[in-house]
Amino acid sequence: MGGVVKEKVEVPAGWKLCRQGGEVKRHSEWHKNATASDGLSTRCKACRAIQGRAGHLKRSHGITEEERDLMIAAQGGLCGICQEAPAEHVDHDHQTGKVRGVLCFSCNAALGQFKDRPDVIRRAAAYVEGNLWNPTLVAQGVYRQPS
Repeated sequence: MGGVVKEKVEVPAGWKLCRQGGEVKRHSEWHKNATASDGLSTRCKACRAIQGRAGHLKRSHGITEEERDLMIAAQGGLCGICQEAPAEHVDHDHQTGKVRGVLCFSCNAALGQFKDRPDVIRRAAAYVEGNLWNPTLVAQGVYRQPS
């Protein structure tokens, strides 16, 4: 009927055991917590960061780290757009919230700058390919720009 008894671990002064990570670390590796008896957080900074990333993925995108890792593996570890840089940033449709894939920082930022608008992205591609600067002669003196 009693609670779980934690194993007693000898820890030198200035150090603390992180029960989540199982490591003894210096006090500098912990966030301060004024309400705790020792004045330190219950988890070390590294464990808090890992848990924070996992929580962010679940709250923001509704996926787990494992699901993200499977998406990255399915993309060969590379960005879903440029297929050169490592896939590190989960991309999602801002209208529906649906996750589309995992991109590199640059491609993810580019989509954001284009406001996820396919028409603008197509015009940008045409511009880069030089198509916008090659008007078609329709009639004498009348030119049509590619759309």
